[in-house]
Amino acid sequence: MRLRHKRRFHAEVGTGALNDIMFFLMLFFLIISTLANPSIIKIFLPKTAVSERVSKPPIILVITADKHYFINNAEVAFEDIEGMLQQKSAGMEEPTIILRADAALTVQDLVDVMTIGVKNHIKMVIATQKQ
Repeated sequence: MRLRHKRRFHAEVGTGALNDIMFFLMLFFLIISTLANPSIIKIFLPKTAVSERVSKPPIILVITADKHYFINNAEVAFEDIEGMLQQKSAGMEEPTIILRADAALTVQDLVDVMTIGVKNHIKMVIATQKQ
């Protein structure tokens, strides 16, 4: 009498394509994380050796090199800046504006915007990047 041993089925997981899948997932998340930058307006900030962080949620005013003005990523004409800043800072105890101005702008361009802040008793901080 001849007894046959039953061949048992051994489950295997093919991991050959796992490296490719992980590479594509990593690439996908890297691309998405660069797109999630809150400041989508590209400007070159002036450089400084010392930096300070603001803890309160501020209003962000961006001035590009070709003098386009953005308040919290919404484009605004220069004539409308004062009204928009008054509207955005209403109800804030100590309104703070982070001024992200391109390094190519003249000092007069910065003074024009900062004068609006002084008139309305709004604290303005110029954003810089580390050297």
